[in-house]
Amino acid sequence: MSDANTALITRFYQAFQRLDAEAMIACYSDDIVFSDPAFGTLRGKDAADMWRMLTTRAKDFSLAFDSVRADERGGSAHWVARYLFSQTGRTVVNDIQARFVFRDGKICEHHDSFDLWRWSRQALGTTGWLLGWSPLVQGKVRAQAQKGLRAFQAGR
Repeated sequence: MSDANTALITRFYQAFQRLDAEAMIACYSDDIVFSDPAFGTLRGKDAADMWRMLTTRAKDFSLAFDSVRADERGGSAHWVARYLFSQTGRTVVNDIQARFVFRDGKICEHHDSFDLWRWSRQALGTTGWLLGWSPLVQGKVRAQAQKGLRAFQAGR
């Protein structure tokens, strides 16, 4: 089973490299639980729509992944995404560690960890440098991410 789950993670990131949200979502269970520092926790359709939104809006995007490991219950991977942050036009290189939980041949939990202050320094410039560490700015980043997701869902 560990080989199948390693292949599942690899398939997920290969689809991400192609910006193929539907192939990414096919790796998830219907009740997926996703979390990261920017969006917080998303479940089911919200997690799927986040990938749809991010892949359709991606500009100057590239992704590299490595260190894929899995056993029958869980797995992990390291990935780095490079893209243009649309709100500011600034280039972001986000270095992310992912953890996965598997059930019935699908990913049922996906948790991404990265330094939100490092991300905000790149994405927001001076504001990120000066205040990106603060709970206030980090809360605003999360609120903006959620607002963007809701607007994307409303427009579908």
